[in-house]
Amino acid sequence: MTSIPFFRAATSRAQGPVGIIDIGSNSVRLVIYEGANRIPSILFNEKIMAGLGKGLGKSGALDPQAVERTLVALARFKRLAEDMGAASLRTVATAAVRDASNGRDFMDRLAAIGLPVELLPGREEAALAGHGVLAAMPDASGIVGDLGGGSLELIPVANGEVGEGVSIPFGVLRIAAMKAKTARDLERAVATALKKAGWNGQSAGRPFYMVGGSWRALARLHMSLSAFPLPIIHQYRMEPAEAVRLVRALGQLDPKRVKSVAGISSSRVPALPHGAQLLAVLVRLLKPSCLIVSAYGLREGLLHRSLPDEVRAQDPLVCAAREEGVRQGRFPEHGDLLDRWIAPLFEGEKPGLARLRHAACLLADVGWRAHPEFRAERGLETALHGHWVAIDAGERALLGQALFTHFGGEGVPEIISRLIGGDAIETARRWGLAMRLGQRLSGGVAGPLETSRLVLDGALLRLELAGGDVALYGEAVERRHRLLAEAMGRKTALTTN
Repeated sequence: MTSIPFFRAATSRAQGPVGIIDIGSNSVRLVIYEGANRIPSILFNEKIMAGLGKGLGKSGALDPQAVERTLVALARFKRLAEDMGAASLRTVATAAVRDASNGRDFMDRLAAIGLPVELLPGREEAALAGHGVLAAMPDASGIVGDLGGGSLELIPVANGEVGEGVSIPFGVLRIAAMKAKTARDLERAVATALKKAGWNGQSAGRPFYMVGGSWRALARLHMSLSAFPLPIIHQYRMEPAEAVRLVRALGQLDPKRVKSVAGISSSRVPALPHGAQLLAVLVRLLKPSCLIVSAYGLREGLLHRSLPDEVRAQDPLVCAAREEGVRQGRFPEHGDLLDRWIAPLFEGEKPGLARLRHAACLLADVGWRAHPEFRAERGLETALHGHWVAIDAGERALLGQALFTHFGGEGVPEIISRLIGGDAIETARRWGLAMRLGQRLSGGVAGPLETSRLVLDGALLRLELAGGDVALYGEAVERRHRLLAEAMGRKTALTTN
């Protein structure tokens, strides 16, 4: 992944919003994105749980009532996209429409209201799910599983590339209609379908990336059962054995208890046992090293695949942090300068830590407009709950502690200590103290950071200033210099040149 200078980030946005309508077997959704840049912000997101494919296993056709509900919803979606000034509106359909005997008639009716539909073949659907995961996790290396109502897509991803995937008719709605009486029956049926589809089975010991609303709902249930402290679903990680735990839990829990979990819609609850059973079967068949949830899938894959290679190569976390810093900050170029200024103190850090430190610097002004007594909380909130990708819960905690410290927060928030250990916390505190010194010295402008530098000199933390900048070394700067030096086990020194 590569970074981009500020002026390119500011001009990479496409002209006008971009809309995608995704017609699935279970849900139908409209998403309006701010533009086709590396990680586009979502301007609008609405879905209905239409259940187009709920009778497909028995009748072979789209459910008539669901078709009428969907047509009403799509007329609304089309109008909203027009009113929001979408520069383009792309409508795609997947397994239910693809396999239904009346799928062509449904598409003709949509074309008549001005919504021509792209019918995605199974392998294309799989490829787009893979691109969606890579959009949010560029370093993903394993198997993507995209579970819908009508089908399951499996596709390998590695080294930023999408391999050849397969699609099998094992969506949650179809599993519900199957006559499999036991888990072993379902496992045999899935194994047979994978073999028939040409799945090569090279998946053991690799992560399994879970895409789709049913699996995200399962992960939210697991979060609740585990009392996980951070309610962010993207990149939530589970051990493979937890799939069986979820099957057992859903067999014992009152559906009302499941419906009460934040983020699980009541319309998804009936399908959750089938999703859990399928996940447990895939764990036995594929033998993954871990289960990782992706909030990105087919729709984001459509956008990601259309981007130029140089844009796809950009680090999505750094891009998003830079844009957020520009929106909330005072001086757009300051974050990159601040990162370069404190970098000499952290030579030898692994690249993963260096990119988190860079993101923290880009967000160094996000609390500025908050009330002074709540800036630390604003920084913590931004890190923990911001719409970031390519970052897991522990990395959010590192970012959160850095910003909390940078904005003057004392100690370690409880949620941070639940997510990361002491060494990581100390690393983040040092980042925050270094950022705090740089911002106080410079006042947030570029000049003083360009003419000064920090140097680790034996037992000293030396701040070197240009002769004309000596007046900047006031009491507040001296105090922050001392606090950073103490955190790094050194004494302060000031020199001019």
